[in-house]
Amino acid sequence: QVQLVESGGGLVQDGGSLRLSCAASGNLFSTWTMAWYRQAPGNQRELVARITPPQITNYAASVQGRFIISRVVAENTVYLRLNSLKSEDTAVYYCNAVRPIQYGGGSYWGQGTQVIVSS
Repeated sequence: QVQLVESGGGLVQDGGSLRLSCAASGNLFSTWTMAWYRQAPGNQRELVARITPPQITNYAASVQGRFIISRVVAENTVYLRLNSLKSEDTAVYYCNAVRPIQYGGGSYWGQGTQVIVSS
């Protein structure tokens, strides 16, 4: 079974930075597609960044150039570096893992970590 545990959220001032972590349990972590989503109050959950094996990344237009997603296979962890934060980045950030079908399949979610950007 896959479990995801996020950490690193908090309160930060406009223009500040944070690093979110998502620690994953399970085998063959390097084969999973990992992503960060966020959901602000009253809004739908939206994709922020995704990393697909081997290290292909893509970002939402709203965070391109400010956020960086990375994966450390040895740690079974994916990170999201949030730079130049704005008030509109305030949301609960969720980690998502999609396991290849040949290794069991499935889409898994963490519990979320809150990011609040104060102006």
